[in-house]
Order: sequence, then structure tokens, then C-alpha cells
Amino acid sequence: MSNTAIKNLNVAKFGGTSVANFAAMENCANIIKNNPNTKVVVVSASAGVTNLLVDIAYTAMSKQQIKQKLTEIDNIQQAILQALENPDEVEPKLQQLQSSLSDLALHEEMLHRADLKDALLSHGERMSSLFFSAVLNQFDVKAENFDVRKVLKTDSEFGQAVPNLEQIGVAAKQLMLPSLVDTVLVTQGFVGSDQQGNTTTLGRGGSDFTAALLAEGLGADTCEIWTDVIGVYTTDPRITDAARPLPELSFEEAAEMATFGAKVLHPATMEPALRQDIKVFVGSSKEPEKGGTWIVRDCTTEPSYRAITRRKEQVMVTVKTPKMMYAQGFLQKVFTIIAEHKLSVDLITTSEISVSFTLDNPANSVLKRLNQETIEELSQFCEVLVEENYDLVTVVGNNMHSAAGVSSKIFAAVADYNLRMICYGANPHNLSLLVNDSDSKDVVCALHRALFE
Repeated sequence: MSNTAIKNLNVAKFGGTSVANFAAMENCANIIKNNPNTKVVVVSASAGVTNLLVDIAYTAMSKQQIKQKLTEIDNIQQAILQALENPDEVEPKLQQLQSSLSDLALHEEMLHRADLKDALLSHGERMSSLFFSAVLNQFDVKAENFDVRKVLKTDSEFGQAVPNLEQIGVAAKQLMLPSLVDTVLVTQGFVGSDQQGNTTTLGRGGSDFTAALLAEGLGADTCEIWTDVIGVYTTDPRITDAARPLPELSFEEAAEMATFGAKVLHPATMEPALRQDIKVFVGSSKEPEKGGTWIVRDCTTEPSYRAITRRKEQVMVTVKTPKMMYAQGFLQKVFTIIAEHKLSVDLITTSEISVSFTLDNPANSVLKRLNQETIEELSQFCEVLVEENYDLVTVVGNNMHSAAGVSSKIFAAVADYNLRMICYGANPHNLSLLVNDSDSKDVVCALHRALFE
């Protein structure tokens, strides 16, 4: 078959809980069987596996402790393997992956080399895709396990690799599209490879991004994100029982929600969808009959308030110099350093002699390391104050900067809480509040009561 686009092509991504065990994989197989347009499946690692791999990659442990973690991973895999109709067909490939995983886990330089960490972390997805392709074949869906590293080319920023869109598009059409006429390709989320063939990763939660990038590269019409919740909610349902699923979101709203902490979506997922106008669906693999949320270019309604998000583990950095008012190049110097470390700043406020900004600061992450390096560099020419233990709460909606009464309703709802920083007006889709992490859950609940209940 020529590498021309397939009509109505759908790419489906299944998260860790959706492929946690054989029973969960059966649910996913039924979803795929019921939609003949699904020709590419992207899977995360089985639930629990990535956390165990992160422990090995980032925590100093004895050989015995490492082997215990590997045993826990093996227990998850063996339970799936033994439930297959033909485990003997899969077991040799699984053993190869386990041997490779063990060698990496016990490597004496694991804690100090980012390339080894990425190679190690990729094994979760590589094992789950191996199993899931076998499950699909068991359900009479012709499927093959495909190594995404052949297609998903990135730079060499291990742990947070940046995709090469042009290379991905060419490789996807050459290496994947011809097979899709009669085969479902099951591949790995989160994983890529650099120009030298080294394994890279896209950062935690990157499987959604993988699915969107492949959908873009293959010219797909739709991209489905199957998880353990029924679509995108007005806020995290774990924070308040009053949260309710949203039938639709615009690309802009979804991008804001993902950026500011909605766990259902990876922040970068909307970029490929927006570029190619790919409709994105979010639903529960446990309850597909309940529908979900469609994310589209234009929604039927544009309410002032659509949702509330929370992003945890934020730091506020204030840089100060008495010379700032006379030095036009001061801000340029500060943000040049931030840009050199490829950090993203969310909120910014300035005064005559100082500028404050927030940074995402998750534990055991590339960002945390880069934050430390950035602060050390800034300290060489100005006073730097770092404040921790903050969360970022954001109200996402439409025309928030121009509709009368929108902001007053928000501020009235949070009048009893200390707001360390406020960001409003630069974007019509959000209003962000930096609050103490001990208050953030209560702030979200107060806002939800005022805006949605």
C-alpha cells in the first residue's frame, strides 16, 4: 500500500490503569474491536511499574533492594503473561526485556547518567505493548508490537526530550502507514530515540503526547485518550465529589487545563491536535458506554468558567537588585538564563527593584535539577529568594479578561485565603492564584462551590 492517509483513522492511547492487568486489557481490546477505524494503539506501562522504575532510577539502593523492586515488576508482568492463551509466544521476548532491565537497574552509574535512566524507564511501556498486542490477537484483532523508537525521533535532552516533528511525520508514513490497511500497530507511549539511536523519554505522562504526535504524523482524524475517569471534569473529582464531567472543551481550554495541572491530559498533547485539527476524545476504558469529553476547535458554548485546575509542587523565585531601575538589561539577563535551561515560567510579577516568577518543581525530575542550576546562576549577579510549598490553582474559561463580574466572583470565593501571587489578563482563558499547599484543596472546593454548584 502507498503511504497515503487512511480515511477516518483513529489513534487510541490507553493509560497505566487501563493496561494494569489482563482483565483491564480485555476491556481495552473490546474498545478497539468495536471501532474498526482504530489502527494505532499507544500504551503506557502497567499501573505501578513506572513508579517502581523511577525508584530504581533515582534512589540509592543496595543490590538486594534493587532486586526486590525488579521482583515486584516481574510479579505484575507474570500475572498478565499467565492469563494469555499462548504465553509461550510472548515469554522469550519478555525474558529479553527483563534481562535488559536487570542489567540497567544494576548498572553502577544509574544514579548519575540521564541516558541510562531513560533506557531503564522505557521498559515499562515496552513490556505492556508486548502483552497488549498478544491480547488483541487473542480477540481476533490482527495486531503487531511496533517499536516507536523507529519513528518518534527527538533531541538528546534525556528525561524531557523534544520531538522532531518533520522526522516523525516522514518515518510514520514510511514505517507505519503501509501496515495499517490490515493490522493494528501497538506501540509505546512516553518513549523516543535521539539521532544516535539512544532511547529518550518525553517526560512523565508523555504517552498522551506520543499518541497526538503519531496522530499528526499519520494524518489521523481522531485521537482517543482512554484513562480511568469519564472524560475531563470541572475539577479533579478526588478533591470534591461535586466535580462533573464536561461534554466538550475547546483546544485552547484543554491546553490551559493541561498546562495548569489537569492530570487527565499531558500539557503538550493539544499542540499536534490544534495544528492538524485532530478531534481528541477522553473517556474511561472501564466504562466506555458512559461517553466522555470531546476536545474540538470550536465548542457549541463558551462559558466564562469551564473548570478549575491545581498544579502542585510550585516554587516562587524572587530576584532582586537595587540597580534594577537603572539597568535595562537586568530582566533580559534573568530570562536569558531561564531560557538557556529550557524552563517554563508561569506567573510573573514585577516591581521597581525585583521580579518574581513561579517554576514547576516536581521531586525527582529534570525540572528540579534545572531549577537548582538556574538559581545558582542567577545568584551570581543578584539576590535570589526561593519560596517553596506552594500550589497553583487556575480557573479556566472564556473571555475572562473582558466579561464584567468574572474576576470579582472568583476573588469573593477565596477572600479567606492568602493569595501569594495572582496572574490575570495576559490570556482570556485563565486566572491563576498561587496559594499555600496546605490551603489549595480548600481553595479549589470554595471556587467550585461558587462557580459550578
